[in-house]
Amino acid sequence: MKIALIVSLTLLSSAISCNSKETSKNTMKITPPTTEKNAKNLEMHGDIRVDNYYWLNDKENPEVIDYLERENDYYNKMTAHTDGLKKSLFEEMKERIKEDDSSVPYKLNGYYYITRFEKGNDYPIYTRKKETLDAEEEILFNVNEMAEGFSYYNLNGINISPNNKLVSFGIDTVSRRKYTIFIKNLETGELLEENIPQTTGSATWANDNKTLFYTRKDEKTLRSNQIYKHTLGTNASEDELIFTEEDETFGTYIYKTKSKKYLVIGSYSTLTSEFRILDANTPNKPFKVFQPRERGLEYSISHFGSYFYVLTNKDKAINFKLMKTSETATGKEHWSDVISHREDVLLEDIDIFKEYLVVSERSNGLNKIHIQRWDGSKEYYLPFENETYTAYTVQNPEFDTKILRYGYNALGTPASIIDFNMESKEKEVKKETEVLGGKFNKDNYESKRVWATAEDGTKIPISIIYKKGFEQNGKSPLLLYAYGSYGSTIDPYFSTVRLSLLDRGFAFAIAHVRGGEYLGRQWYEDGKLLKKKNTFTDFVDASKFLITENYTSKEHLYASGGSAGGLLMGAIVNMAPELYNGVIASVPFVDVVTTMLDDSIPLTTGEYDEWGNPNEKEYYEYMKSYSPYDNVEAKEYPNMLVTTGLHDSQVQYWEPAKWVAKLRELKKDDNLLLLQTNMDAGHGGASGRFEALKEVAIDYAFLLDMEGIKE
Repeated sequence: MKIALIVSLTLLSSAISCNSKETSKNTMKITPPTTEKNAKNLEMHGDIRVDNYYWLNDKENPEVIDYLERENDYYNKMTAHTDGLKKSLFEEMKERIKEDDSSVPYKLNGYYYITRFEKGNDYPIYTRKKETLDAEEEILFNVNEMAEGFSYYNLNGINISPNNKLVSFGIDTVSRRKYTIFIKNLETGELLEENIPQTTGSATWANDNKTLFYTRKDEKTLRSNQIYKHTLGTNASEDELIFTEEDETFGTYIYKTKSKKYLVIGSYSTLTSEFRILDANTPNKPFKVFQPRERGLEYSISHFGSYFYVLTNKDKAINFKLMKTSETATGKEHWSDVISHREDVLLEDIDIFKEYLVVSERSNGLNKIHIQRWDGSKEYYLPFENETYTAYTVQNPEFDTKILRYGYNALGTPASIIDFNMESKEKEVKKETEVLGGKFNKDNYESKRVWATAEDGTKIPISIIYKKGFEQNGKSPLLLYAYGSYGSTIDPYFSTVRLSLLDRGFAFAIAHVRGGEYLGRQWYEDGKLLKKKNTFTDFVDASKFLITENYTSKEHLYASGGSAGGLLMGAIVNMAPELYNGVIASVPFVDVVTTMLDDSIPLTTGEYDEWGNPNEKEYYEYMKSYSPYDNVEAKEYPNMLVTTGLHDSQVQYWEPAKWVAKLRELKKDDNLLLLQTNMDAGHGGASGRFEALKEVAIDYAFLLDMEGIKE
């Protein structure tokens, strides 16, 4: 691994200046690609938006593919001088990864299940051993062999039948998140002839070992909208439709409770949930509604003994509470409190064991794991000491055990999997992620949590890490990351690849902006719908704080976000472009109004409760006021790298393509604007573990090039 020496600030400034001149000299004759303007008037609520690049949403049009390929060619030429850096970054990041690695085994129904990787291979090998870890290994899937000949390959939804003889699984070879379900006989190793297309990939066995329930997606919108029942030995075309989610703002799925007693069909939207239950021993009987949906009522269910435990926001419990009800009387009028609502504690999840209830909570932004005996004789929290960590329960499929398995990592501490004895309080670290290469020492890094103040007075938490010796003098580079939507919380987490930035003098920070749930459910409510702009202003205010406190400066501050975080990037470059030297927007959701008005696009209708429905004038006008594509102006923008995937089902490729075309047309600067499209992948990028590193290397090379760091 090549680590650049920390040079003096004078030399660093000189290097940046020289690099900029050299790069400019070598690339000034390369002409950015342009594409034709074909004005389309989009009218709504008496308002007309003129979209000159609407035609780019047809990937069957050869001119569209030609434009994307010309942008890729431009990217390749403009960054050719960093090809060596990209290669060395890739090798450096790969060198830190233990190639012949394996997961911590977990036991389920008499077998230990293990996922392992072999040196030189991109994909996992799924295995199991019967009863003891000394038993002979049985290979369920060698995905390396299965993926041969495919540029993209994803296997998911592995589900073993109760008798351990069959396994269902899903395959996607396009990255469109449309999976075909296959069934494998684990005794013979043969695939059954039947296969089921257009699904989520996941399936659930009834207890009879021959009935399989699965979720099918709408062909056009890709909404998960139907539950089917498949009987072994029959053709998928004969499968019985069990449930259709008619409300286009909802999706549906099916699973089996940890107790193995019930099959559960879930219906979900941003604000509302509903469940249907059926005894898993009687798969041919009808499902019964657990509690009818009511707008704004969210709940999830877990089964134990003769009760269901209900995690819910019932009775205005915005941070949720835990209730229970008899399995024979499941309506909300029968629910009673187990853990009451607390204003300062977000209840996130529960794990149920025979003798213990484990509750995952969040308080003041920090993960907490609470353990209590059902008989009330003992309760306590697991101790965690710093403010930049992530703790979470992992696979705990066994019911009758005193062992809780959980994960822990921090910004500067590699991830560990820990088995904790809930009775004796003894813990055993089953595995800590190894950072190879011989140069990593966690004592060489510092991390902390700081608080910025937003315009409205709200305190915005920021988690930050840097290498010891980092000088808080405003002259060091810093990468600020955030997401900020759907209540998804980006906790502080360890990353081996991030070391390639930290060891070259970068600081890395996460802005825990409104729109996530870092500080509870209200934190999410204050960053959605007609309060969505709080997400963007929080990020801008966090950026200003980091500059004011001399962690960095405008000349050395960089921002990054993907998907809805890419929307955040699009918003902040319109709002405060002068704060950033460079911005990376990955698969960015930037054409908000047009997308949310098109209910044929995957995910649109299910997102009305997140963004609002622009068919209503109030939401239309608010969306339009921040939609990055609609607010591109004739002004200066920072250096920008925009990435996308041609087959993306979450954020269609044409959103970033249109955005870049419009930026090229209007921006008034000579800063870099690069669009890099993966023509073989979708929303998640490349499927192989090492191929994905090449995409990270692209991002990091862009950042390091901006700083004049060449190796």
